[in-house]
This record gives sequence, C-alpha cells and structure tokens, in this order.
Amino acid sequence: MSGAAVYGTVVLVPARNEEVGVWTSLKSLAAQSQRPDLIIVVVNNSTDRTEDYARRFADDEHTPPTVVLTLADNPHKKAGALNHGLRWLGEAVGGRLADRVDHVLVMDADTELHPKFIERACNVLASDPEIGGVSAACLGRTGLWRNPWQRFLLGMQIIEYGRAANARYRSDVHTMSGAGSFYRAEALQSLLDWRDEVFWEDHSNLVEDYETTLALKESGWKVTANQLCIAYTDLMPTLRELIQQRERWSRGTVDTLRRRGWTKFTWHSISTMMMGLVGSAYILGWGSTHLVKAAMHGFAQSPLLLALLSFWVIYPALRVRNLGWKAMLVEAILVPELVFTVVRTYWLVSSLVKSYVTRVSAWK
Repeated sequence: MSGAAVYGTVVLVPARNEEVGVWTSLKSLAAQSQRPDLIIVVVNNSTDRTEDYARRFADDEHTPPTVVLTLADNPHKKAGALNHGLRWLGEAVGGRLADRVDHVLVMDADTELHPKFIERACNVLASDPEIGGVSAACLGRTGLWRNPWQRFLLGMQIIEYGRAANARYRSDVHTMSGAGSFYRAEALQSLLDWRDEVFWEDHSNLVEDYETTLALKESGWKVTANQLCIAYTDLMPTLRELIQQRERWSRGTVDTLRRRGWTKFTWHSISTMMMGLVGSAYILGWGSTHLVKAAMHGFAQSPLLLALLSFWVIYPALRVRNLGWKAMLVEAILVPELVFTVVRTYWLVSSLVKSYVTRVSAWK
C-alpha cells in the first residue's frame, strides 16, 4: 500500500490456529451494514490452514480490502499480534493513527458479529466524545452439542454469556471483550503516546483485553458496553477446555489486579471476585444444606427457607429471560446451576492459587 490513506473503520483479527472459524468471522465482516474500510488479519503462531483461508478471503473481489500478515514466531501472544497489526497500520497511513483512522475494531477469529455491529458501535462512540471504546455483548453459539453432557456444558455457557450480556454495567465495564471491541483511534493513540504500545506485551499477560481496558480508564477515557452490539462466540465443548479457558481468564485477571492494587479502577473487579467466592461458598454450603433439610421435613416448617427457595427460583430465571423460556426453566430448576457453580468455584479458586504459586504461562 503506497501513500497515506484515510480509514473510517479498520478491523484487526488476530488468528492462531483458527482454520475452523476464521472464514465465518471474516464473512460476518463482509456482511456488515456499514462495511469496514480495511481488514487486517494477523496470523499468529499458526500451524494449520488459517493463513490459507484468510488469503482466500482477501483475494475475493467482493470482500472488503483485506491484508494478511504473518507472525511465525511471536513470543507475546495475542497482544503481540495486535500490536504488530497496529504498527503495520501506522506505517500504512504514514504516522499517527488518530490523524488517519477513526475507529479500530478488534475481534477474535472464532467470533461472528451481528450484521449491524459496526453501524451501532459507531453510533455509540458518536454519542459521547469521551468514550474510548464500546464492548460487544457476547452470546454463545447454539446447536453444537453431540451428547447430553455437552448439551449441559454448552447450555450453561450460553446462559452464562446471556446473563452477563444482560447485566453488564455500562458505566463501569470490567473488560472490553476480546471477542469484539470497538475503539476510538484517538484513544488507542493516547496509549501509544503513553507507553509505545496499546496492548501490553509481556509473556505473563494472559488477559490483554482487561489490561488495556484498565489502561484506557487510567488515561481518562470512558469505556462502555452495548447490548445491541452483539458478538457470537465459540463455546468450550469439553470440561477440560472450559476450565483451561476460564483459568486463563481468571488467573490473568488476578495477576493484573495484583500488579495494579486497589485503585478506583480496580476496586469493583476485586470486590466482584471476592463476592463471587463468598456467594459460591454460601450456595454450596449453608444454602444447599438447609434447602435439602427443608425439602425433607417440609418447607411449611421453615418460612424463611421457603422464601429463600422462591428467590433462588424466580430471580435467576428472570435474569435470563432474554434467552427464552428454556433458559428460564433451566435456571428455575436450580440443579444445573448448582452443578455449574461447582465448576465455576473450582476455576476461581484454582486461578487464585496459581496466581500466587506459579509464574510462567504456557499459553501462546
């Protein structure tokens, strides 16, 4: 690409061994009501056919302009791939991003965006010049199960994502989702001016999206989420893969919070994590034990526990009403959520222990 260019929206897609999903992800960009001006696919430490599929998409004359970059030996994981794409973009536009680019969308290669994602995200940023980024509302893809256990595991993840999308605090977003985050180029430029990189490159950085979210807040930018900016993401089909994914997310969050300490930007996340552990202990300990006893002896003898049970049935069901009656029924039954709570408690505790005991991550 010669000379400086001006772009409204540039998309960065880091892709590591994503031959199964990268084509679908890129096609969702081509189907946007407001198409991106440029797509940059950074093939990162891949050993499969991810690059072949990306180049096939780039060669299609009907798709948005697409550049495929290759990083065969990247020690800085996803953060390194994203920074590599931003450096290439800076050189392509001849200098500062903020002078030549309006918006930068970062999305995972296993994610499919709603056709109006970019259009809606642009409207959100236009509503307030102090907003540096808008995060997607992530929903899990359905219909991927092959047996009853997978049906349970994937179904609970779908409910978990849907509940989170419905309950996100727009004024204090914990994390700009890696599945889909729409940034104001000026906000990213402020991070480049501050520390010469947008995404922190360190071998121990497991959650580049969370660290960048904190950095934006510390730089004075607002971040928000929008329920209409929807990203459909892959779910983990096995318990082993699910625990590995969530341990990485949780452990990376704990590592980042330990580095930052208690600040006005971290207190909410620290409190939420502590309350999550307390809530799990309560549900799996006192609450479950007393509900079993009450069920055996009759709830009529314990009005307090009957009221507690009613709350446990109604409140969780209402929180997922946007997912339909099946999800509401699963939550009202309680048992599936209790089983998933055991799994969730395991990865939370394991993440805390590993953050204090182990130092090196094997994830690339």
